[in-house]
Amino acid sequence: MFHEFPLSEPSTPLLDQADTPDKLRRLAPEQLPQLANELREFLLYTVSKSGGHFGAGLGVVELTIALHYVYNTPEDRLVWDVGHQAYPHKILTGRRQQMHTIRQKFGLAAFPSRTESEYDTFGVGHSSTSISAALGMAMAAKMHNKTHKVAAIIGDGAMTAGMAFEALNHAAHAQTNMLVILNDNNMSISQNVGGLSNYFARLWASKLYTSVREGGKKFLANLPEPAMELARKTEEHMKGMVSPATLFEEMGFNYIGPIDGHDIEILVHTLENMRDLQGPQLLHVITQKGKGFAPAELDPIGYHAINKIEPGPGKPVSVKPKAPKYQDVFGQWICDMAEKDPMLMGITPAMCEGSGMVNFSKRFPRRYHDVAIAEQHSLTLAAGMACDGLKPVVAIYSTFLQRAYDQLIHDIALQNLDVTLGIDRAGLVGADGPTHAGSFDLSFMRCVPNLVICAPSDENECRQLLYTAYQYKGPAAVRYPRGQGNGVKIEKTMVNLPLGKGRLLKEGSDIAILAFGTVLKPALEVAEQLNASVVDMRFVKPLDEELICHMANTHQLLVTVEENEISGGAGSGVTEFLNRESLFIPVLQLGLPDYFVEHASPQEMLSECGLDKVGILNSIEYRWREIQAGQIKKKPAKPG
Repeated sequence: MFHEFPLSEPSTPLLDQADTPDKLRRLAPEQLPQLANELREFLLYTVSKSGGHFGAGLGVVELTIALHYVYNTPEDRLVWDVGHQAYPHKILTGRRQQMHTIRQKFGLAAFPSRTESEYDTFGVGHSSTSISAALGMAMAAKMHNKTHKVAAIIGDGAMTAGMAFEALNHAAHAQTNMLVILNDNNMSISQNVGGLSNYFARLWASKLYTSVREGGKKFLANLPEPAMELARKTEEHMKGMVSPATLFEEMGFNYIGPIDGHDIEILVHTLENMRDLQGPQLLHVITQKGKGFAPAELDPIGYHAINKIEPGPGKPVSVKPKAPKYQDVFGQWICDMAEKDPMLMGITPAMCEGSGMVNFSKRFPRRYHDVAIAEQHSLTLAAGMACDGLKPVVAIYSTFLQRAYDQLIHDIALQNLDVTLGIDRAGLVGADGPTHAGSFDLSFMRCVPNLVICAPSDENECRQLLYTAYQYKGPAAVRYPRGQGNGVKIEKTMVNLPLGKGRLLKEGSDIAILAFGTVLKPALEVAEQLNASVVDMRFVKPLDEELICHMANTHQLLVTVEENEISGGAGSGVTEFLNRESLFIPVLQLGLPDYFVEHASPQEMLSECGLDKVGILNSIEYRWREIQAGQIKKKPAKPG
């Protein structure tokens, strides 16, 4: 058991010999427990130096070793779910010396990535995709007459999502050879582990039991149906006495478990027996999130991920924030709003801490609903609440809202229901990379009828626009970024801002910058150098058309700036309006490029996309030179 992070790189003689799976498989079985200890200590050391996801990886050290020991990877396919649990997998698949670069620009990705390693069979980040992807691979193997094996490792709450059960249902119907490993770390299904359940798991996975089971089927097939039914029920009841087999068996899986996911001997033995079984198999493994590191075992949520650790006592660096995080602004607002309105209901799909709802959950437990990893359900639940007079507020990450797009359109907007969305992590998110970036929400929401879309530029604007969206009698969304605000004063009094109206913050000449969201800050800095006008647009939908007309008629160039994909975003809304009104003026649209921006620090990502002060200034100056050179001409604007 470790109690502190190693201050220097630990000695790992066995791990040094097993940094790829083919080398790992040369070790003797009795060496694997020591390898697990070294791998766990090395993981503690590297994550303390780089920061990153932490607890889930510690919990699957033995399971990862056993999988690569038994399966012939990369020919055999291992499909990891979510990806938080894949750090040991990266270490054992030739990337050990690069672990210090994880989540950094040009370094290792935070999650499995097909472009990074042949051992990463499927790119992940969102939960509950592993069973579907593994089933697709197993079907492909069957079509190509291949004999390689496929295993999906799902856990850390991912089994709570409907997509996982949809895949289980199809896998059972298809009767394809594949293994699903349920890594149960008390974030999903939880059962006791003991010697009896381990004994029966080994028995059920054994070749003897399998041969008796299959032979019995053939024998009983010649007997009357009542005898066959009696045998089936007898086997089912025997399993049901010691394990939660019924659900998975009824779905069509051969269930094995639960077994101790930290007993590497049992893991290897069970996997060896299950590897060649025919049809869909499910192995239930019990692990402990944060296993082997005492603080993480006591606080698995707090140690889900950690920041970089400075040399010293081995504790995370404590830095007093200069400004509150946007998630905390939302968390304070929803508590204040709940005090005023007893009909407010708070909903989140498994993002209580990340969305800033911890205090709300404690202060208003009857009005707080964590629906687990079920984004689609969260929105339709809110729609149902709104139908009968409640006022639901859904706190959801931008990247996870993508999974509930049909519900946003069909269940909320089409019926014009009074639902408020607090959309966190909008725009670039830094080290988590493209799987978690909120790059598209303005584009995919802007085309939805009845939906109001707000883009606050700072913390106080966030609070006021949340209040404004809540007061609107219909669907409304407020999107805000990850991280800290600008340090502006947050007014406790909440004001219902005029719907669809921006604010002119600086009057200049020739160039007008229309800023959507927190890009307002660099826009203002650029405007000081260019003597440009700056508008905080506040609303993406409805747009402040009157203000846009005024800017078009009094300037030579309009510049739209947003932290969203340029295609179909807020700037596109401006150009669509200008075309509709026959207002012909050059428009420069600045935003995220038409590719997935890889992980880096937030500032590095903004610089790459040209959305920092330097990038915005350079883009505007280049376009302005073109206009002055006569390469781009402004046509007469429509009076008005």
